[in-house]
Amino acid sequence: MFYVLHGKDEFTRSEVLAEMKAKMGDPAMADLNTTVLDGSKVTLAELMHACDTVPFLADRRLVIAEGLLTRLEGGGKGKADKGEEQPAWKKQYLEELTAYLKRLPETTRLVLVESESISPNHPVLKMALADKERGYAREFRLPTSGKLRRWITDRVERKGGEIEASAAEELAAFVGSDLRLLDQELDKLISYVDRARPITKADVHLLVSYVQQANVFEMVDALGRRDGEQALKLLHRLLEDGEHPLSLLGMIVRQFRIMIQVKDLAERGVPPSKIGAQLGLHSFVAEKGLRQSRNFSMEQLETIYRKLLETDLAIKTGQMDQVLALDMLVAGLSKSKDMRAA
Repeated sequence: MFYVLHGKDEFTRSEVLAEMKAKMGDPAMADLNTTVLDGSKVTLAELMHACDTVPFLADRRLVIAEGLLTRLEGGGKGKADKGEEQPAWKKQYLEELTAYLKRLPETTRLVLVESESISPNHPVLKMALADKERGYAREFRLPTSGKLRRWITDRVERKGGEIEASAAEELAAFVGSDLRLLDQELDKLISYVDRARPITKADVHLLVSYVQQANVFEMVDALGRRDGEQALKLLHRLLEDGEHPLSLLGMIVRQFRIMIQVKDLAERGVPPSKIGAQLGLHSFVAEKGLRQSRNFSMEQLETIYRKLLETDLAIKTGQMDQVLALDMLVAGLSKSKDMRAA
């Protein structure tokens, strides 16, 4: 058989590949009978040679080609369905490849892996969907914000734990759709509660550093109100909670970058409901950023962003003490005319 595994969800796709390798039996023999090819440069002859090789002391071989189908799409990446002329070599490669797939040795499992979703008009994908006996295709899409909480809940249950809805929502909001990172955070949380009780929102706040971004939101709100006293209080609360100054500065930079991005899209007429999806942000984060961005003009945000980068450089080059630099930054921004609402 041949398999087409495509889409942006690298984490789930890698798990499926791992399951396929596990079905090969003894790991030592599986390694001997597994070949991974770079699809961006592999020739058809090299691919066919790998597939035609007889398994060594086993009943099957696994051949994995990464990026081949994207390479063969139309006039370039993602252009197969736009009517653009296909280079002659790609056309010939595809014709010979599809013909070969029909006579693929029964002892070979060929897996075509793509890090992006490929066009539904791609000949190999169409063949995989049409020929159920020989082909299999699956698209791996990252869960949208609405489905991410369900993914977290299901993942915890698969690991033998439980999680409260509010805790799942908090993780979805602040970690986002990085499934590999989410999985690591869930392992940490499950170990912490030892499967003796459900994971709570308090557990998430205690163990997941990304949730500290909530206090960064509050600090940015205070800066928008030009409330320097409250902004400094929140800054030191984060530092006392163990947040490293550079990590904290990175979160502040991230929040102002989000504000610039969402404000730019809003000014170009993108509906608020679609801004998060376009930027790959959870709706909560996008909505918060959009609301906060209304306190500033685009010129003010860009000026502040430059000041943040100057502070980062001053800390990293040893020109200023880390905490002192953050204190001066927050105090300066809360008093500066650059922080006045547009």
